[in-house]
Formats: sequence, structure tokens, C-alpha cells
Amino acid sequence: MSSDAMVRELTADVAHFCAHTRTLAPGQRLRLITELRNGLERVTGQALDEGMQAARSQGGGLRRVGEAAGLSHEKVRYRLAQNDLRNGADR
Repeated sequence: MSSDAMVRELTADVAHFCAHTRTLAPGQRLRLITELRNGLERVTGQALDEGMQAARSQGGGLRRVGEAAGLSHEKVRYRLAQNDLRNGADR
């Protein structure tokens, strides 16, 4: 399966999940959507940071990495610095 197809499939799964929540009580619906959003942000954010770090370690400039990630070079610099601080605290 191609990467594009995998993204489409995951997006469809998320859309299906969200459609299912429409039948729930508003409080339960909001809780589930919030949990999903937070979980996706955590997973995709970590993967994005790891990808940016890999690109930088292979000589990619901040602007080029930012362009590929859809972020400004300053945001890339900030996220990489934050990641370095977190990793330094783990050591």
C-alpha cells in the first residue's frame, strides 16, 4: 500500500470514528473527540520531531526542513531545541 493510500485510509478511519460520535451525548462526544485529537497530536508530533531531527542530521537546513514539514524555519528551530531539552532531561 502506498503512503498516500495509507494516509487516505487513516483519514477515513478517523472520519468514521467522528461520525460514530454524533450519536453520543454531547459530553461523551466531546471527551472522545478531545482524547482522539490529543492522542493524534502526541503521536504525529513525536513523528514530526523525529523526522525533522533525522533531516537535520543528514545536513538539511532549517528552511528546507521547515518547507518539507510545513513549518517556518523558526518553528523548526524551536521544536528541535525543545526536543533536545526533553532528551537531555531524560539522560
